[in-house]
Amino acid sequence: MLRLTRRSFTLGLLVLACACKGESKGSGPAEEGGKKGRFVIGMSQCNLGEPWRVQMNADIAAAAKEHPEIEVIFKDAQNDTLKQRAHVEELASAKVDVLLVSPKEAQPLTEPIGKAFDAGIPVIVLDRAVLGERFTTFIGADNKKIGRAAGEWVKKVLGGKGKVVELKGLMTSTPGQDRSAGFREAIAGSEIAIVFEADMKWLEPEARKEMDSALARLPKIDLVYAHNDPGAHGAYLAARAAGREKEMKFVGIDALPHEGVSYVAQGILDATFQYPTGGREAVETALRIRKGEKVPKTITLGSRRFTKDDVQKGGEIIE
Repeated sequence: MLRLTRRSFTLGLLVLACACKGESKGSGPAEEGGKKGRFVIGMSQCNLGEPWRVQMNADIAAAAKEHPEIEVIFKDAQNDTLKQRAHVEELASAKVDVLLVSPKEAQPLTEPIGKAFDAGIPVIVLDRAVLGERFTTFIGADNKKIGRAAGEWVKKVLGGKGKVVELKGLMTSTPGQDRSAGFREAIAGSEIAIVFEADMKWLEPEARKEMDSALARLPKIDLVYAHNDPGAHGAYLAARAAGREKEMKFVGIDALPHEGVSYVAQGILDATFQYPTGGREAVETALRIRKGEKVPKTITLGSRRFTKDDVQKGGEIIE
């Protein structure tokens, strides 16, 4: 029942994300921006296989809907870096007024984003940074800080010792790298050991498969740290199928209300750490750019920790 409800919610978000007038679903050329007083925002999303990214698009669509002059063209790269490069180039050729990009990987998207920026198109990079400085602004939370907060919490609840499985996000992406680095910094010097690690590419089925491998190899696991909530949920499902879910704790990142926060409230996850989508902030920043205002090179979003003790109170702010 839980998985069906989550799929239904995700489908609803997809419908919302497609509600913005003038949107392209990634098939066919983008319309040229800037005509007849329109303000055209092009959005290149690396994939919609993750609920968090569906939510980002929904947040962009909802914020844009508050401004009748805004039209948003959404592109879904379907987790294909070459396709996303082509989408960025297409949107730049269409001369959109502002280009939003949430890259799959840093290095391959750096060049097309830089070319769009050099051509005079303001570029807002979301969630995953690219290399260099050839973009207008980057919006995202501090992934290393979130990873560090997760590590500090894990160190506390395990009493400074234990065996941990780390299920990583895509490690060619900056969030995956930072969430791992911050976590390991926090547990350094303790008796907590990472006894199994794998790149589950942000995907729940991959996380479940990797957790099956960990369970087969390891007779004792004290905690699973996954770089996102789908990964933590996949690990929980694998442990439950093996009859071992009560032996360990599960920690994730994202804290979507219908996903990570709900899992904590239900007792499936022991903690989740918020990673805001930045969708609304992206639209607000685009409007500031339109007015000719100078925007910061980096806009860092805040985060919260949710556990069973504070989930009903809206979590605890991470300082």
